[in-house]
Amino acid sequence: MANFTLADVKELREQLGTGMVDTKKALEEADGDKEKAVEILRLKGAKGNAKRADRSTSEGLVAAKDNGNGTATLIELATETDFVAKGDKFIALSEKVLDAVAAAGASTLEEALAAPVDGTTVKETIDGVAAILGEKMELRKVALLKGANFEIYLHRTSQDLPPQVGVVVAYEGDDAATARGIAQHIAMFDPQYLTREDVPAEAIDKERVIVEEISRSEGKPEAALPKIIEGRLTGFFKQIVLLEQDYARDNKQTVKKIADAANVNVVDFGRIRVGA
Repeated sequence: MANFTLADVKELREQLGTGMVDTKKALEEADGDKEKAVEILRLKGAKGNAKRADRSTSEGLVAAKDNGNGTATLIELATETDFVAKGDKFIALSEKVLDAVAAAGASTLEEALAAPVDGTTVKETIDGVAAILGEKMELRKVALLKGANFEIYLHRTSQDLPPQVGVVVAYEGDDAATARGIAQHIAMFDPQYLTREDVPAEAIDKERVIVEEISRSEGKPEAALPKIIEGRLTGFFKQIVLLEQDYARDNKQTVKKIADAANVNVVDFGRIRVGA
């Protein structure tokens, strides 16, 4: 008879989040040796990881931190189901991954996955937990922002789930309340660029062609077309440029006017939504 008790099964289940049957079988195979049982469960899960490679990871969470060195890190850690996403094991994994990615100063996904953690890498750590919990998991997005000050806003789309939308605003100034309001605005309105100058020229040219075709199809006078086109391009910028958007809390003012009034200079921002 294997040298373990039901209490051992319970302890290992709580440690790893594995099922009762799988945990008991692993302890039986390991003759009660818990460390060996953990390796058995991980090996079994690692084989399952390959089978799960094509599954979608539409659930998960976002996490962020001010690194205290003039940078801030924002990540998305994804998994298959909301049941796992809100579990303690997955949340603990996200904290470990965030700390490792931040400590490495990673600015790309490749750098983040290779970041060291507990004698291994972020990727291997994620794969290990995925193997045990039986779901595909992946670090999907990473953003590294630089600035004097940071405001972090993590939004829950459902109270029983971890944050699904994460925003980091890098700014100069002392008005943290205004910076937070801007972060909340970004979470809601999803701007793509900070300023008009940041919008790629090809995107502007493409939009110009579209609005010109629309204006001509509406029979607008030829002489009036340049002004009409520029007006519609301004509307295009108001949709995608943060500083030109109407502010969420006061749509009679732009985000830039709100920031200027508070002596806040937004220098960069990052926004990640789970599954987007």
